[in-house]
Amino acid sequence: MEFLEPLTIFLTNIVGLITNPVSMLILFGSVVMGIIFGATPGLTATLGVALLTTLTYGMDVSTAMVALMGIYVGGVYGGSYTAVLVNIPGTAASAATALDGYPLALKGQAGRALGLTTTSSAIGTVIGMVFVVLLSPIISSLALEFTSFEFFLLALFGIVISGTLTSQDLVYKGWIAGLIGLWMSTIGRDSLQFYPRFTFGMTELDGGLDLVPVLIGAFGIPQIIQSIRDKIQIKDTQKVDKVLPEFGTVLKHTPTIIRSSLIGVGIGAVPGIGEDIAGWVSYGTAKKSSKHPEEFGNGSVEAVISTETANNACIGGAMIPLLNLGIPGSPPAAMLLGAFLLHGIQPGPMLSIDRPTFVLEITAILLLASIAMWVCGMFLTKQVIKVLKFPTSIFMPVIAVLCVIGSYALGMRVFNLYLMLPIGIIAYLLTEMKYPIAPLIIGVILGNMCDQNLRRALMVSKGSFLPVFTRPVSLVLVLVILILIAGQIPFFQKLQKKMGDSFKSIFKKKNKTADAA
Repeated sequence: MEFLEPLTIFLTNIVGLITNPVSMLILFGSVVMGIIFGATPGLTATLGVALLTTLTYGMDVSTAMVALMGIYVGGVYGGSYTAVLVNIPGTAASAATALDGYPLALKGQAGRALGLTTTSSAIGTVIGMVFVVLLSPIISSLALEFTSFEFFLLALFGIVISGTLTSQDLVYKGWIAGLIGLWMSTIGRDSLQFYPRFTFGMTELDGGLDLVPVLIGAFGIPQIIQSIRDKIQIKDTQKVDKVLPEFGTVLKHTPTIIRSSLIGVGIGAVPGIGEDIAGWVSYGTAKKSSKHPEEFGNGSVEAVISTETANNACIGGAMIPLLNLGIPGSPPAAMLLGAFLLHGIQPGPMLSIDRPTFVLEITAILLLASIAMWVCGMFLTKQVIKVLKFPTSIFMPVIAVLCVIGSYALGMRVFNLYLMLPIGIIAYLLTEMKYPIAPLIIGVILGNMCDQNLRRALMVSKGSFLPVFTRPVSLVLVLVILILIAGQIPFFQKLQKKMGDSFKSIFKKKNKTADAA
């Protein structure tokens, strides 16, 4: 009965949180804050986690995790409010929801649509949590067998695939953003030989770039500038009478929920991709497999359920590589990594040894956060909508002040402000040129892992790359990275298309021969 001990720890954590009024107050408060961040155009779950990270600096680890997971879950769900009511996705994760949520609101079913998004989001979060529990021991045990070469290639894979899948137009822009982040991570004295790199004689840079000011600058400053520039303001909303859960409708679409949850978990586990990709992939898959695809785009209940289930299941998926490999699966998870490090928690294969119950603690918090999100979504919708009507001219300066306070609060260093501002401006310019920011952040986070493990591996092998090709996992990772890169080169794309056409023609000929026989 090996499962009894983890189950006991899991239940003990849940009971401990429920019986602690302070923890429950913080949980519900952070979930509501996350909903507001997610629902307000220009703010995101990523920025919410970043700002709250610095506020949790003086808290104990358990309380800090409650607050951070609460705002993460609430932030991913909150974008559905404005997506349904005014056709303005509060976050990129809710963009697919707007396609059918808003038409439902125009039909006078805004309450029904919000009830479905709330219930689907809660179910998606819970299913994602289940996968965290099931897969974490397996991945952690496999990762313990990795050597430095495997960790180097894993970090490189995370940067490459993040750049490949998040680029808006040209893939090389994502790779360039990832390489910029990789370079930024090398600033400061290296941990192996303590030699200063790219410090330009500034002692403040000897310790490298502090992660939290970099994250706040890269995500916060561009969003503030864009929101003030575009003057996004929520003026009129569809009338919301009652937010109904409609459990019967949800149960009717059980296959859609299961499929969307698997998509969300799978995409969430891929480094740096995020909830928005999960929502779109789930939407497309649901449309292809639906008995009534013509309803999609005109107020399809199935579409709303599929997108909201997937983007919240992505939370659990993103936590799997974060906790077990130290690689964030999404931008908000990247912020969580910064928070973990701030509180002395080192995610990775050794986490199960250093803190054996930590994964179960996080899953317990995820379960309670999903319940808190459902309760808040059902009973506080009208109050949250009122908050969203605050003018952007008032809201954004407050966020800017929080960004400044958050960056300064870490170590009380004025230099962090000098660091945050130029990084924010550079990130804004990159965004305007359609360079994705997620690969840059993934590069900053995984840069040390990439750099240190490569150099350590070469020291052990005396400068030889031969172990890469003699170890099965290393060889697989090398082949995957090469295939990813080659798949974006026009010559190989044409070759792949020709091979696909050849296989199709051979298959058609075989079918014709079989029919003739």
